[in-house]
Amino acid sequence: MATPLTPVTAVAHRGDPYRVRENTLLSIRSALERGADAVEIDVRVTRDGVPVLLHDATLERLWGHDRRLDRITHQDLTGLTAGSVPTLREALLLPGAHRLMLDLPGSTDDSVRRTVGVVRECGAAERVYYCAGPEAMLRVRAADPSAEIAMTWTTLAPPRKALLDAVRPRWLNYRFGLVSRELTDRNHRDGLLVSAWTADTGRTMRRLIRLGVDSLTTNRIDVLHKVIRNSAAKQGA
Repeated sequence: MATPLTPVTAVAHRGDPYRVRENTLLSIRSALERGADAVEIDVRVTRDGVPVLLHDATLERLWGHDRRLDRITHQDLTGLTAGSVPTLREALLLPGAHRLMLDLPGSTDDSVRRTVGVVRECGAAERVYYCAGPEAMLRVRAADPSAEIAMTWTTLAPPRKALLDAVRPRWLNYRFGLVSRELTDRNHRDGLLVSAWTADTGRTMRRLIRLGVDSLTTNRIDVLHKVIRNSAAKQGA
């Protein structure tokens, strides 16, 4: 019998966006119900310092308002979206011991401190990890020396040792098209886990699993859950 594969972590990208509006509590719940091991959500901060779930810098794409989040208060946001953009606190306090990957687009020193502070206040540090490029992850490391980090890396060249020593990531997070067996083997030898984003077809998911990734992020969590289950069954046969 072949040696069983290490289970691949199934990460739902912004929840379950093909069924429910992204970065909402309903979308998180839907992803968890369809087999997500973790849910990736985007966190930005309002003008008055409230971390909320929103990917874009403005409300235009999802909510039809050409307003920058960093220029409106949380009260303004609630009025413009009928309260449908959740706070990070609300997402962290959803029932169930689910994992959340916090992506931090447009981060600043202040926004990261506020985000990490809410995670601490909610007692959620053990089930949260952070994802973004090196600059944002250096901010996270400064705010929380024990944080779990998945540093997004966009080239085939490995990060410099000085950067790795400063960020101390557990994961390197790659666009799926960059992943190869050589890349996953190199990172595993260096003691790093490999995550890949955003794979939405069964064919791509199966290829990445064969290449040895440890985590996959997808907009189609039900498909990924089925692929992982079938791959594990074949490996154990």
